[in-house]
Amino acid sequence: MSGPTQRTTSASTAEARAAEAQEAEQRLAEQQEAGRAGGGRPDWSPLPRRAGLKPSASPLFSLRTPISAASRWTLAVLSFAIPFIAWVVLGISGAVDSTFLPSPVAVLKAGVDMAGTGELFDDLWTTTLRVLEGFGLAVLVSVPLGILMGSFAAGQAFFEPLIGLLRYLPASAFIPLLIIWLGLGEPSKIAILFIGTVFFNTLMTADVVRGVPDSLIDVSYTLGARRGEVLRKIVVPHSLPGMIDAIRVNAAAAWNFVVVAELINSSAGLGYRIVRAQRFLQTDKIFAVLVVIGIAGLAIDVLLRLLRTRVGKWAA
Repeated sequence: MSGPTQRTTSASTAEARAAEAQEAEQRLAEQQEAGRAGGGRPDWSPLPRRAGLKPSASPLFSLRTPISAASRWTLAVLSFAIPFIAWVVLGISGAVDSTFLPSPVAVLKAGVDMAGTGELFDDLWTTTLRVLEGFGLAVLVSVPLGILMGSFAAGQAFFEPLIGLLRYLPASAFIPLLIIWLGLGEPSKIAILFIGTVFFNTLMTADVVRGVPDSLIDVSYTLGARRGEVLRKIVVPHSLPGMIDAIRVNAAAAWNFVVVAELINSSAGLGYRIVRAQRFLQTDKIFAVLVVIGIAGLAIDVLLRLLRTRVGKWAA
């Protein structure tokens, strides 16, 4: 084939390819135009139209909306007033026998009588001392262990499987073993409080420590801090408010376990007083002791909240 003929064939092929490319571009442009005109792809159904969110008439029913101090105090008072009014109504109406649900007046009289003899304050002090000893020992063990598990992957890998298993064992199931190992005295009661709270407080502390941002730790190392300084000046201060919150939660559990602990050959304590009143159907005394336990627990919770506010202002 001669040279001019080859050039003519090549030119024809190039023109054909250019025409095909132009037709493909034209088809793509037509499809895009059809998609815009139809509001999307042909096989997609149009999105349903929804009305805009209507603003709530009251901040009480709006998500994450602050409320006024007056509203907060009103709701707090109602949270106590409504159950109390229901209690009074049930007592006055006689809908429930006083043997099962004594009136508030009868409960108050029983509490005053026990306070007059001094037994109520002796029992309160004995129970509080047991809670402080048992739960205090649990805090001394669980906080360092939680910091270790939350700061080092090796600590988490070593301790978490065992602690995760032990936390599901009920503390009351250890009572027969504790009587055999420690006898019927105070050590067995303290041990029940310790077993019932140490594992949960350890895991909650570890979760708080793991929440420290990696950026803070990286910046500390960049500025020349050593591992001990990072733990002491970054990890612990940042985690301290969360650790106090964990202690608040588990302090309530300690007050629950103290009643179980005082079933072991006790001669004093609020749990012992409840069991003794139960034997003689003195439900008014039982309610009076329950009120005292609630007030004591609330007082400890308020103190821990104040401590958290003072030592963790940056976490507010």
